Amino acid sequence: MLKNLVCISCILLAPFLWGQTAAIVTSPDNNLKVTVALIDSKPVYTVKLNGEIFLEESSLGLQTSIGDFSTGLTFEHSEVKAVSKSYALPKAKVSHVDYLANELITNYTNLNRDTLSIHIRVSNRDVAFSYKLTAKDRNTKVKILAEATGFNLPDDATSFITPQALPMSGWEQTKPSYEEEYTFNETLGTPSQYGVGYTFPALFKNAENGWILISETGVDGSYPGARLGESDNAGLFPLVFPQEGENNSIGETYAAMAMPAQTPWRTITLGKSLKPIVESTVTFDLVEQKYAPSQDYKMGKATWSWIVWQDSSMNYQDQVTFIDLAADLNFEYILIDANWDTSIGRKRFEELVTYAQSKNVEVLLWYNSNGFWNNAPQTPQDLMNTAYKRQQEMAWLQKIGVKGLKIDFFGGDKQVTMQLYEDILTDANNYGLAVTFHGCTLPRGWEKMYPNYITSEAVLASENLVFRQDALDKHAYYSTILPFSRNTVGAMDFGPVFLNKRLSKDQKRGTLRSTSDVFELATAVLYFSPIQHFGLTPNNLEEQPKFVIDFLKKVPTVWDETIYIGGEPGDYAALARRKGAVWYLAVTNGEKKNKTLELNLPMFKGAKATLIYDTKDHTAATKPVTINKNGTFTIKLYGEGGALLITQ
Repeated sequence: MLKNLVCISCILLAPFLWGQTAAIVTSPDNNLKVTVALIDSKPVYTVKLNGEIFLEESSLGLQTSIGDFSTGLTFEHSEVKAVSKSYALPKAKVSHVDYLANELITNYTNLNRDTLSIHIRVSNRDVAFSYKLTAKDRNTKVKILAEATGFNLPDDATSFITPQALPMSGWEQTKPSYEEEYTFNETLGTPSQYGVGYTFPALFKNAENGWILISETGVDGSYPGARLGESDNAGLFPLVFPQEGENNSIGETYAAMAMPAQTPWRTITLGKSLKPIVESTVTFDLVEQKYAPSQDYKMGKATWSWIVWQDSSMNYQDQVTFIDLAADLNFEYILIDANWDTSIGRKRFEELVTYAQSKNVEVLLWYNSNGFWNNAPQTPQDLMNTAYKRQQEMAWLQKIGVKGLKIDFFGGDKQVTMQLYEDILTDANNYGLAVTFHGCTLPRGWEKMYPNYITSEAVLASENLVFRQDALDKHAYYSTILPFSRNTVGAMDFGPVFLNKRLSKDQKRGTLRSTSDVFELATAVLYFSPIQHFGLTPNNLEEQPKFVIDFLKKVPTVWDETIYIGGEPGDYAALARRKGAVWYLAVTNGEKKNKTLELNLPMFKGAKATLIYDTKDHTAATKPVTINKNGTFTIKLYGEGGALLITQ
């Protein structure tokens, strides 16, 4: 049917504004347009949305061991095809996707007559492109040494992006780990904090024309993870490969591949508002599942003693306490964190797993990824980095009934590191183990590619709320950035929902929380991760009203539908998510001042719902409401407060 809707006129070989032949591909709704051309034998592209420039003339191409495919090229031919597919996502922000796009393939040859094909797909909200190399000698191997890929934003665009850290920096030389603060509305050309560019995803505001999010997907063991390099004053960001010193200088910075070789997809999502960016599924549209799941992996919620009670809680009795808390909350899991092997011991740990199972709670278990690429001392270590040790350990975990792993401290994006991620996931699936990564890279389509992959940190996560008062002071502010940037492209293991006023076991010391209780509850919906590791403690059961506990018991962690309602970085965030027939609206106020929002909620039209709202003392209250037939609803938010609206 789509073929009847798409005509060859979607790609036009016509005189180009630069005086050269161009190829043009548009989205199915014709609002997005990508133009590709050769200028002085160099491939370039531009992107427009509704006639407005979102990416100015930007370079394309590769530098490789078999030749330069960024200049000296000759255009051969182009073709267009319609792409249509439907697929399910069992552990994502939506459960079903119908993907429609037009794909332009332009073919160029270099002086050696080897071929570079540039594949560009354009859907109604996304642009994505990938390179494919083919050589006359089919047995050729290739090193992709660098990319000429660039993203040339309009001069008056501003950024909301996180800097890349220097290799072997940070705590115990564990960086880069995608755990830096964001720029806010920063002028392009401003040097990054460390001088080595920015990590994906990268969010930009195109003045008054809208928003643009740049990222990548489909990165596996055949390619390094990339990032944006430093921009020039004209707004041009080059795509660059990892730094040589990452992971203690283990491995090369380039990609080594067999021919024909195809790169991951670079993705560009555009919109007049943030709606297309929040709702985009481009991360998954372009990748395929790599292997079958060995079992039906169960998503859900977990208690987690370490986040508030910290290292001293890694003992048998405190873990029993948090198993009981999980059972009382009807949570599926407990996450047992670092040093369990020395503080509890393996024999007693087996007893702990048996106790958890008797309470209908499954165990997730922490490991250090380390071989020798950082100085992080937490154990167990030196077990996940070597195949035979990893497989022996996983066989034991399967035998005693552990269901998942949290693996920490990776610190790099090289191809060899991406291969380690893939090897861990593949082995874990063979032993029925789900995997969460921390101190790690951004997931790039992995929820679909690897069926036992669950979630990744790759964000300045909730441990910093415990470690640093300034991080907790910015907690509300960041709730208006993360849903529009990091969390749009993949699962984010932030570790939300803290109901203690002070984040410590005795609540007499530690960082002091200024966000409201409803704000904290709202982050359970606002932040997406298929398994959520909550910052709850046993005292919350007695201190919070029954409706709060009931909410925590019922709130889903995977969704059938996600809709952007409103908000921008620094102001507020409002998202609606649906599970089955029930809608959840989550709203957070990123500022310290009170505000009143009139929200358009078509999915709530005429519905009876439960409103959970803030009181003056920042505790939670609830009342039934009926949404009017127009679907508009007014919500009053206290500073650093929140609200939840749930259909009945």
